[in-house]
Amino acid sequence: MAKILLVDDEPRIVAFLEKGLKRQHHDAESAFDGRQALDKVLADNFDLVLLDLGLPKIDGFDVLTGLRRTNQSIPVMIITARGEADCARAIALGADDCLHKPFRFGELLPRIKRLLGENPHNSPESKAS
Repeated sequence: MAKILLVDDEPRIVAFLEKGLKRQHHDAESAFDGRQALDKVLADNFDLVLLDLGLPKIDGFDVLTGLRRTNQSIPVMIITARGEADCARAIALGADDCLHKPFRFGELLPRIKRLLGENPHNSPESKAS
């Protein structure tokens, strides 16, 4: 079971992600602004961060930069409604992946498994198709 931090200021998106991750037996915590996200990552051990770019207090770019500046090697996946240029910028700043909103949980799950070092092709979901 992985411990994943969900960082988004939209409660509906956080609830959607929490529900899907818990169904996959992951422990999900949430943060609704950039300051809270940085505080949580620095205070606890997370296996993955799902990070929106458009956040109050501190935006996602600054959160990502802060994580990398403090030598946090935790995998970070950007989830954003912004365009390709912002995804490219986030990758250049150290993000490990970027997924555009809206998305289905089925699109997100294999990326999460890859970032956690799991083989997405050996899961029960992939064998059922």
